[in-house]
Amino acid sequence: MTFVLVAGTTETAAIDGISAAGETPASMAHTPAADAEIVEYGRPVFAPIVPVSPAGCPTPGLVTRAVRDLVEFDLVVADAGMAGETAAPTVAFGDEPGGDIRTTEPVADAGAIRESARAFAAAHPDDELVIGETIPGGTTTAMGVLRALGESYGVSSSLPANPLDLKREVVSDALAASDLAAGDLDGQPTEAIRRAGDPTLAASLGLLEGGLERGASVTLAGGSQMLAVAALARHAGVSEPFEIATTSFVAADDGVAIRAAADALDVSLHVTDPEFEPGEHVATDHYLDGVAKEGVGMGGALYLAESAGVQMHAVKERLFDRYGALVGDDGV
Repeated sequence: MTFVLVAGTTETAAIDGISAAGETPASMAHTPAADAEIVEYGRPVFAPIVPVSPAGCPTPGLVTRAVRDLVEFDLVVADAGMAGETAAPTVAFGDEPGGDIRTTEPVADAGAIRESARAFAAAHPDDELVIGETIPGGTTTAMGVLRALGESYGVSSSLPANPLDLKREVVSDALAASDLAAGDLDGQPTEAIRRAGDPTLAASLGLLEGGLERGASVTLAGGSQMLAVAALARHAGVSEPFEIATTSFVAADDGVAIRAAADALDVSLHVTDPEFEPGEHVATDHYLDGVAKEGVGMGGALYLAESAGVQMHAVKERLFDRYGALVGDDGV
């Protein structure tokens, strides 16, 4: 089994109030590179930050790394336009970060990214692929793509209070910039990404297509972004079965209604509860307050742990150790 972490950036994340995937908009540019290093090495190497939210919530990448300590899996980091340099070995699908979706062509090379990722997955030998992502601002670009396709599914947020009004305004401006109305790109997934998405969506779609093409089992590990990838796949004519694995935090978000969306898209959904307890640790209290919820393949990693018979208390112990090593806090 191979876990593919698709890492990229989008200028959409710089919009004030859109994302909590970093302490500041400037630091968010380094979040995907740091996430890749944390899942690969357990700590940032070239990246100058430990990704935390403005409130101090640690990156979900720490949870994914904690699972990797307990469940052996191969990691491939797919560079889909990272702005920051990473020490993690990468396979490059895109060279340029995504632009602001309020411009006419935020992902000019969407087609090339999709095809490169498809060819990689089609040639990869493993029978199972798990695809996760790290991109600040990704729930907004996911909404942009969904609306361009004509889909009304909701999206989550890395913030406790989902700034849906702001996201709707940004997406409205994005469609207007390309002289589009909602649904104008029905059945045109690459064009939807090119006009209103981000490069990780193009890479994730290609990986899904390539894996399914050769008969592999494919799991999309995530929330809103992977819901958007599932919609893109169905609009591309993909009829084969695949799965989404996410966290109980996303599943409990009424704004997403991910169970109903998965049913509508005919996609199997796996929801894993990490069993975080109030007051247990500073790292997990933030999640219980509604920060982060998902990302860096966290839901997929937790599902792998559950499937392997690893107890959630073991995952939490590794998470607390990793958090203490990086932040220097015992969490009590």
